[in-house]
Amino acid sequence: MADPCAAFLAASPAAGWSRAALAGDASGRRYERLTSPDGRTAILMDARGEPASLSPFLRIGAHLRSIGLCAPEVLAQDAGLVLLEDLGPWHMAAWLGQRPTESELLCDVAIDVLVRLQASRPPEGLVALTPIRAAGMIAPLWDYYTPGTDPRAAAEITGRLREALESHASDAPVLALRDYHAENLVWRPDRAGTDRMGLLDFQDAVLAPPEYDLASLLRDARRDTDAALRARMIRRFADLTGRDEAHVAAAAAILGLQRNLRILGVFARLAGERGKPGYLRLLPRVWNHVQGDLAHPALRPLEPLIRAAVPAPPVPA
Repeated sequence: MADPCAAFLAASPAAGWSRAALAGDASGRRYERLTSPDGRTAILMDARGEPASLSPFLRIGAHLRSIGLCAPEVLAQDAGLVLLEDLGPWHMAAWLGQRPTESELLCDVAIDVLVRLQASRPPEGLVALTPIRAAGMIAPLWDYYTPGTDPRAAAEITGRLREALESHASDAPVLALRDYHAENLVWRPDRAGTDRMGLLDFQDAVLAPPEYDLASLLRDARRDTDAALRARMIRRFADLTGRDEAHVAAAAAILGLQRNLRILGVFARLAGERGKPGYLRLLPRVWNHVQGDLAHPALRPLEPLIRAAVPAPPVPA
């Protein structure tokens, strides 16, 4: 059977380039790095397994480039296959794995990107992450991580979370990329300013509270950040956006809790239903993120409810 990717590439600017598979993510998309005989590179994104994600990916990418941020240029596309600019070989997590002393620098630039993103008017037609929508998004927690939870307890926690969001993160005026974490940020040390940070995986973008992507960065499911670095990021974000630091910290804690309760359920589903057991190894860190954010005073009404209903995951073998 003919390979559609090979046919697509044969008619593209990357005709004849070598192909190497890249590690996948939680989506149905697949990626390859293409290399020319003289060392140039590009990325093949195969979105045929997740066709609904392609249009928003292209639209949000064009918006990001229009406001001077670094999203990959589209070099060719056809029937769910896209040839993309290669932003570079180092995502932020891999770079810091070898150069941990540069954490402050890279996190500062990541915050600068958020500030620039939020200073621009978002594109039209995005779903708004209202408190009722955000609270409802933790449903995978009950369906897959703790399927035996009493529905009354689940409903109470969801309602209390909505109330916390209404009190501290009710407005959704800015573009949020939703998965703003270290494996979706490409570090480009030879560039300047915000062009040093390339952006990936933004097709699920929404309108959200300003602290939403900050919370994603502070409580990364795939890597830890120490308390001092998190405090630095909160302070930098507050200073550069003119927002009250205490408000930013409270909103980030609540949005981080919402994100990570949802992620517990999503990762459990990926491991159980999609045959991706590697996600089980991430659950202890995500659960620890939940415990960390519950310590914030704004979440005091939720703390005993969640501690009773959301147990620690088993330690992976």
